[in-house]
Amino acid sequence: MILRFSFFICYRTQIFMNLSTNTLYLFFFITFAPKSYKINMSRNRKPLPTLQNVTITDIAAEGKSLAKVDDMVVFVPFTVPGDIVNLQIRKKKHHYCEAEVTSFIKYSDCRATPFCNHFGICGGCKWQNLPYEEQIKAKQKQVYDQLSRIGKIELPEFHPILGSQKIQEYRNKLEFGCANKRWYTREEIAQLPPKKEGEEGNLKEGAIGFHITGAFDKIYPIEKCWLMDDLHNKIRNKISIYCKDHDISFFDLRQQHGLLRDIMFRNSNSGEWMVLIQFHYDEEGDEEKAKGLLQELADTFPQITSLLYVNNQKGNDTFGDLNIEIFKGNDYIYENMGDLKFKVGPKSFYQTNTDQAYQLYKVVRDFAELTGKELVYDLYTGTGTIANFVAYQSKKVIGIEYVPEAIEDAKTNSLINHIDNTSFYAGDMKNILTDTFINQHGRPDVIITDPPRAGMHQDVIKMIQNAAPQRIVYVSCNPATQARDLALLDAGYKVTQVQPVDMFPHTPHVENVIQLIKR
Repeated sequence: MILRFSFFICYRTQIFMNLSTNTLYLFFFITFAPKSYKINMSRNRKPLPTLQNVTITDIAAEGKSLAKVDDMVVFVPFTVPGDIVNLQIRKKKHHYCEAEVTSFIKYSDCRATPFCNHFGICGGCKWQNLPYEEQIKAKQKQVYDQLSRIGKIELPEFHPILGSQKIQEYRNKLEFGCANKRWYTREEIAQLPPKKEGEEGNLKEGAIGFHITGAFDKIYPIEKCWLMDDLHNKIRNKISIYCKDHDISFFDLRQQHGLLRDIMFRNSNSGEWMVLIQFHYDEEGDEEKAKGLLQELADTFPQITSLLYVNNQKGNDTFGDLNIEIFKGNDYIYENMGDLKFKVGPKSFYQTNTDQAYQLYKVVRDFAELTGKELVYDLYTGTGTIANFVAYQSKKVIGIEYVPEAIEDAKTNSLINHIDNTSFYAGDMKNILTDTFINQHGRPDVIITDPPRAGMHQDVIKMIQNAAPQRIVYVSCNPATQARDLALLDAGYKVTQVQPVDMFPHTPHVENVIQLIKR
């Protein structure tokens, strides 16, 4: 009776007017069918096919490679061009499918031996099996393909990509999740002792590491990560051992309880280390346990100059809106860049590859073509690194950033470096960068913009066009959204220089700097 009534109501609505009766019956059957019937339907699905003797031909997006089988494009992770493999299809669409390797028939001559034991599992460094010189070739091609295919604008000849000076231990920041359920590979599960009747086994063992894609509540434990100085491995492993020895619970992401939640490491080229631990206090005594762990770290690792913690009771691991407590030292560290010094706090944005950031900012400064007479707007300024970096060559620099704490750091960084021709403003970019703001502070000669991966809001692009600077320098960590924004700017600005910069070796991510000149 309920089904018939629902059908009658929906049948009379405009949404369903053009659907056939059979389609409507199918819709309501899927909606109201018993759960057990749905499960049986899924079990009767035709198994996906395997592919034999497939040659990988090219690099694709997101760190995957591709092959062509008949008219079908096949995306395959953890392979390189020239590999010959057998595949199991895991997802099939009309014009492409995704597959994983079941066995290698022949390894490519263009292949490197991964140096990390966790390669292929944690998902972080998907290109360790690709020689670095091939990685940067692929990134150069990626930038060109995305700018030309998505932007569809006139482009100059690109500058050769700037490769990273370091390809191991190049990061100055890493975050690790903590969970009471660790991820096991098929091989590890096969080696586990059989469960006794009524036992859950040890699949709930606590772990510190990286989240596994498709299993948000599980963490793959990391013994050694090569992306940062080895001290962070020693500290992280010490935390894991201490917590298990002292009955400190690991966080349950589904149930939202457990004490140890998240760990952030930062280090700097000044030799300082910051460790921030997120806890989740559930019951009396948790704060004492947390401080016991912090004291152990302070006693064991004198290298830590900033030991911080936070009680995060939220449903996610972000702490930008929470108060950070100091257990030892300061709530900041310093980074050196050329003749400048930058204060970096736990909430600050700072480029994660310090050495390569210096090369990136030199490109930005060169593209800005400053003579000392220009008013510069630095959009998405973060802690004011670019703003302060170009200030000596500018008449005045105005930085705008969403995060108030980052703006305070930017102001401090100007004071530290005795820079008096900068001003910084906090707030949503599209709300601050208005005609009123420009009339009050002056029309910029140069705009430098370094937005997040999503690119710039259309309102911001319109205001840049209204501001009509002579030059725009657009820094992007996502050439796809950069290309989209360039298409919107193309009527008034011509792309005159393109410089890709590799900030993230062994990953498919690439930074790109573009100079635009007013037409």
